[in-house]
Amino acid sequence: VQLQAFGGGLAQAGAYLRLSCAASGQTFSAGFMGWFRQSPGEEREFVAAISWSGGSTYYADSVKGRFTISRDNAKNTVYLQMNSLKPEDTAVYYCANQRYSGVYYSEDDYEYWGQGTQVTVSS
Repeated sequence: VQLQAFGGGLAQAGAYLRLSCAASGQTFSAGFMGWFRQSPGEEREFVAAISWSGGSTYYADSVKGRFTISRDNAKNTVYLQMNSLKPEDTAVYYCANQRYSGVYYSEDDYEYWGQGTQVTVSS
């Protein structure tokens, strides 16, 4: 599965952005779709995940209540709606797909990764 993330950019604190992640060539694999992020000098961290059916979603505590993950399997696309952005949300955001259902927050369980899209939030 080849993934491409887009929709990043520059936003002011309190604003919103929506990231998209599209699969090309084939449909998403059956495991979780996840979003991770990495800030300069920091390790990559889990942001959100969604099951194949969309019936289960999970969020990092730092984004809970502000970010919403969703998916449209007919379009092979997963979204991350980011509201009430904070400067600490500044990072490169990566989408990822598990081949089979694993631990949703563990990047080791994700086999396919997009190239990342930069999100910068100014105060």
